[in-house]
Amino acid sequence: MNSIVEGKPLSPVTKTRSFTRFLRRWSLQIALTLVGILIWTFFLWRSPITFKSYAIYNSLMLTTPFFALVAIPLTLVIIVKEMDLSFTSVMAWGVAAYSITFRVTQNVWLGFLACLLAGLLAGLLNGLIVVRLGVPSLVATIGTQFLWRGVVLVVTNGQGVGMSEVKSTILYPLLVGKIGPIPMPFIWTIVFGLIAWFFLNRHKFGAHVYLTGDNVESARLMGVNTGRTKILTFALVGLMAAFSGFVVSEQLLFFWPTLGDGYLLNTLASVFLGGTSVFGGTGTIFGTVVAAFIIALINPGIVASGWMAYWTQLIYGFIIVASVALQAVLRRKFS
Repeated sequence: MNSIVEGKPLSPVTKTRSFTRFLRRWSLQIALTLVGILIWTFFLWRSPITFKSYAIYNSLMLTTPFFALVAIPLTLVIIVKEMDLSFTSVMAWGVAAYSITFRVTQNVWLGFLACLLAGLLAGLLNGLIVVRLGVPSLVATIGTQFLWRGVVLVVTNGQGVGMSEVKSTILYPLLVGKIGPIPMPFIWTIVFGLIAWFFLNRHKFGAHVYLTGDNVESARLMGVNTGRTKILTFALVGLMAAFSGFVVSEQLLFFWPTLGDGYLLNTLASVFLGGTSVFGGTGTIFGTVVAAFIIALINPGIVASGWMAYWTQLIYGFIIVASVALQAVLRRKFS
């Protein structure tokens, strides 16, 4: 159907310009999607039995959300030109708060609420240290990463805690059950991804995030409360880290004090591969979510193809370095 302006079809030149603008706006997302399809096609060719089975996709939908849920808000933190490395420990701290609260109240819902509040407060602490005290976010969150891990080890005495009581409540099917063949963690990832996309692209908060990351002084002159914006992004990471930690533990019906270890590389790789610039001001939720599933696909793909699993970390590291290096090159070229 022809596009109509004042009752007349658009000229070929106008259509070409519109298509060019479309490509410029969505080129990164299109390219990333094509990369994902190419990687999947390659693994399908290398191991057709594995990648024609529903089991591999069920596994991806179950495990990818554990770090994708954190990668979504972490995208906002990096867009505002900050960094948060503490989320791996906050995942465990949130579930530790649940365990303490349940032990006292014997109420799963109060425990779940305590878990979310603990994560939110941990994120707020990061934001306040960075914004109010002026401590570089990289240094601050490395410190709080050790702080929360230490707190978890102290309150649990380094011992795991069973969570079988959750299975008798609606929380269990709500967070780790299934709707048909689709696991709930995957559905929650899509839901939170859509919510984050809306606020980043259709709400003034998202405009403030981009403006703060692009040029903090200009954002202040335009009336943006850049400090509050940064604190909110850190708080969201803490909240989602606690939620993700609870989902992981509920899936296993057991909480390990080391929860979160091993998710740092996957999460950062998802954000940077998704096109979020380490220099701030650029990033998309769609890119992060797609990249998370690409990252999750690599490990089983490598193993199914008959290669050593050791290649996985090498590839993740290469993705992070290459993504940041490419951003630096493009920044110099177009600045």
